[in-house]
Formats: sequence, C-alpha cells, structure tokens
Amino acid sequence: MNLRTKLLLAQAPLVAVLLLLGASTVRNVAVLGRSSRGILTDNYRSVLAAERMAGAAALLDRAALAEALGGTPAATGPELEAAARRCEAELRIQEGNVTEPGEAAATRRLRARWGELQSAGERLRRLPAARRPRFYLDAVEPAAAGFGHAAEEILEINQEAMVRRSEEAHREAQRNNRLVMAVTLGALLLGIFVTGTLTARLLRPLSLLTQSVRRIGEGDLQVRARVEGRDEISQLAQEFNTMADRLGQYRSSSLGELLQAQQASQAAIDSLPDPVLVLDSAGGLVNVNAAAEQVLRLSQASPDPLASLAPRVRAVLEQVRAHVMAGKGPFVPKGFEEAVRAESPDGDRFLLPRATPLYSEEGAVAGATVVLQDVTRLMRFDELKNDLVATVAHEFRTPITSLRMAIHLCAEEVVGPLTEKQADLLQAARQDCERLQAIVDDLLDLSRIQAGRVELHRRPVEASALLEEATRALRQAAQGAGLELRVEEPDSSPRVSADPERVQLILQNLVSNAIRYTPAGGSITLSAAVDGALARFAVRDTGVGIPREYQERIFEKFFRIPGDRSGGVGLGLYIAREIVQAHGGKMGVESAPERGSTFWFTLPLG
Repeated sequence: MNLRTKLLLAQAPLVAVLLLLGASTVRNVAVLGRSSRGILTDNYRSVLAAERMAGAAALLDRAALAEALGGTPAATGPELEAAARRCEAELRIQEGNVTEPGEAAATRRLRARWGELQSAGERLRRLPAARRPRFYLDAVEPAAAGFGHAAEEILEINQEAMVRRSEEAHREAQRNNRLVMAVTLGALLLGIFVTGTLTARLLRPLSLLTQSVRRIGEGDLQVRARVEGRDEISQLAQEFNTMADRLGQYRSSSLGELLQAQQASQAAIDSLPDPVLVLDSAGGLVNVNAAAEQVLRLSQASPDPLASLAPRVRAVLEQVRAHVMAGKGPFVPKGFEEAVRAESPDGDRFLLPRATPLYSEEGAVAGATVVLQDVTRLMRFDELKNDLVATVAHEFRTPITSLRMAIHLCAEEVVGPLTEKQADLLQAARQDCERLQAIVDDLLDLSRIQAGRVELHRRPVEASALLEEATRALRQAAQGAGLELRVEEPDSSPRVSADPERVQLILQNLVSNAIRYTPAGGSITLSAAVDGALARFAVRDTGVGIPREYQERIFEKFFRIPGDRSGGVGLGLYIAREIVQAHGGKMGVESAPERGSTFWFTLPLG
C-alpha cells in the first residue's frame, strides 16, 4: 500500500462522518415534512369544508327567512341551488376525511342536521304565506342553528387537532435537533479519534526517521531507521540507512585524518604569541588560541565568551568584523593609534587588530579571523623615539638659529667683503639652513601633536582672506618656478571658525608641494566653497599627479613616494591632516598620474 492510499484511508472516517450526518439530517427533514403534510392533508381540508358548509347554510337560512317574511330573497334560485350543491359536496368531502376521534359522530350529526335543514326548507316553500313565519321559527331556524353547531363542532375538532399536531411537530423538531447534535458530536469525536489514530500510525515512521536524522546530526552514525512496509516513507528510510552506512564508512576511513588536521590547525594558532579569534558572520566566537584565553581571559565553555571582554575591546572586534563582512577585504590598521588597550594579569597591553575574511564553499564571506598583535613594546619604543626626536629637534633649534644668523651676517658682508664664489657658497648654505629650520619646526610640531598638546586659537575668519594670505606668501616662489598661482573667486566667501595661523600652515604646505611637483608653465588654483555645514578648501594643480596606491599613504608620517627626490622628510601632509582633524574636519586627495592633483580639506563654518 503506497502513501497516497494510506492518506486517503486516513480521511475515510471524516467522509463517513459527513455521510452519517447527511443521512440523519435528511431523515429529520423528512419527518418534519410528513408532520406538516399530515396537518395540511387531514385537518386543514376538514376545516375548510366546515367553513364552506357554514357559509352555504347561512345563505340558505337567509333565503328561507326572506321567504317566510314574504320579502324578496337576497339570492336567486340558481344561487341557492349552487349553495346547496356546494354544501352537499363539502359534506361528502368531510365524510371521506374523518381522521380525528369523535369526528365521525360529529359528521353523522352534521349529515342529520343537513337533512333536517333541507326538509324544513322544502316544507317552508309548500306552506301558505300566512303559516311560513311560524314554521320558520319552529322548524327552519332550529335546523339551521343545529347544522351550524355541528359544523362548528367539526371545525373545533380539527383546529384542536392542528394545534396538537403543531405542538407534536415542534416537539419532534426539538427531538430531531437534539438527535442531530448528538449524532454530529458523536460522529465528530469518532472521526477525530479514528483519523487521529490512523494519522499517528501513518506519521510514526516519519517521527522515527526524524529522530534518526537528529541523532545522525549529533554524530551518532550507528543509528538506523527501522521502517517496515513498501510505501514511499519506507523507501526513504532505506535510502537513509544506506546513506548512514556510507557516512560511517567515510568517517571510519577519514576520521583520524580529520582529527589530526584539526589538532595541527589548533596547535598552529596556539603557537602564535598574539591573541587569535575566529568569528562567524553573526559575531559569535568560533575558535580562539591559547594567547587569547590568557591575555583576554576568554573561555569557550561559557555561553557568551565575548561578554567578559572589556567594552572597548568588543567594540574594536565588532568594527573589524563589520569591515570584513561588508566585503571590503582584509582589515589592515593604519598606525599605532588604532591599537586598543587591554588589561591582563601581566599589566596593560596594547593590541593592534588585523583581520582576514573566511570564505564558504560558495565564495561568500562566512566569518573573520582577527589577530590582535601585541604592540606594547613597539609603542613604548615609538614613544621613546618620539621623545628623542623632540629632544634633538629642540636642542637643534638654538645652534641652527645661531648658524642662520652667522650666515646672514656673512652674506650681507657685515663682517667684510666676499668674493663671488664665497657669496654663492653662503647662499647655498643659507638655503640649507632654511630647509633644516623647516625640518626642525616640523619635528617639533610632530612631537606636540603626538603628545596631544596642539592648541588651537579659533576665531571667525573669511575663507577668502586665508586664501589671499597663502598666495601672497608664496606668489614669488610660484613665479620663480614659472607657474601661475591664482585664487578662484567664489560667489560668496564662507566664514569659518578656525585658527588662522594653523590654517595658513596647511595652505602653505599644500601650495609648496604643488609648486615642487608642477612643471613650469602649469597653474595652481586655490578655492573655497560651502559644503553643507562645512567649508571645503581645495588646492588644484596641473602637476605630475600621485599614483592611486599611494594616495592614502602620503598622509602617513615619514612616508615618501618611492623615487621622490624632493628632499622632504614626509611630515608636512601628516601634520596638515592632524591639524584639520583637530578642527573637526577631514582631508583627502583626488589625483591621477600626469593629470594633476587636488588636495582638499574641510573646516566648520563660523
């Protein structure tokens, strides 16, 4: 028996219930119909005959009264004959429709009174006119009254029977309703019980198969689904058992290799000195190494291992995971400033996050592997380096100032005349001293920025005034390089809230770079415009441009594009961006090789 036949048989009890309920309903309706038909057939016809006979008798009585009084009858002879025939016909109908107890005797009395009424009427018509009134009163009127009483008796008998049968029909209808309800409830319960029993028997193999699948999923490859029969579920169970056999064979052949590979992978990440965390797409912890358990005090046995982490560490992990899950590729930090401080038994540590995506078989990003590189010692070395650079730069300042002053006095021939060759050498020395002074100033600015001691003296200032001041200071240098330096006049100059000296440092740095990297005959354009709640400054040149792979790294400290021989130390753009960010703005570049560059930064409106 296949599954379809079993399903049809499971529905058979409900079909039987419907058939039983339909048969019971048809029977009750038939009973009620017979009751109503009995009332109409048996009693209503007698009632109608009695009423018609009473009407005909009244017409005959009035005609007799008119003849007795010597007047003109209200009805003609043919009408009276028709009334008599109608009364006779209705009487015969009544005689043939005797159905109630006492109705036969009443019908016989009615027949007798009808004979008396007919006889009295005939005698009345044969009597002289003088004797008719007395005869009417003595014979006709009593006969008519007796006929009317007999008709009323039959009418009452049938009316009472109609009321009685109506009540019986009502009681029968109530009994039938109760019977239908009882049959319906019983049939429904029976159908539910039988259907439920058959369905349970039908679904028992499915339940057994489901339990077997669950145990297979839990790793028990020895379980088998024992289902008897030849239907589709039995065939599915056989296929399932075959699959379980093959899985068991595969597991027995490759389980050792898999375990060895897993142990090797775990040993590999445990050997790393830095914490390693493997996160799934939802942010759950999949695996960690020993360093992560020790440094971050994680335990995979807890329901939510990441809940024990410090909020700042969890925030960094979520930021890194979101970067990877967004399809942006590996997460690579830009510097030590992205390191997060974590408390550990050995003291505070600074961890720099790196992340690489984990891909599923379909090629989708399924998770992320996060490495928290311990850069505590490197950051301490960096602090020492910064302190050393700041100290050396500060110590260089005084001798460089004296050296500049001495070269200036010699170049101005204050201490004696110079030959042409001596003047050229002093001029070169003067330029090197200026460049050395600029480097020292940049190093001192860098030390202040890294120490967080950058002070801004904000005040409202016109953007056009800042641009004009920058071009005025560097116009001569631009002309000496054969470049056109101009300011693009806006429709309305925005007012910004900024430190004018710091903004001048930014603009002059950008314009100096543009002069350095723009060939003769090119142009440099400065502009400022409103961009929402910010003012956007831009320095656009027609120089050699910047390759795309270096456009973000040029803002790192001490970075120089490979092959660049400009002589800088790679601090200008880094310092400029730090100043812009201190104002609450952003800085970036748009460039392409041989198509020029546009450096831009934003400042809040004042």
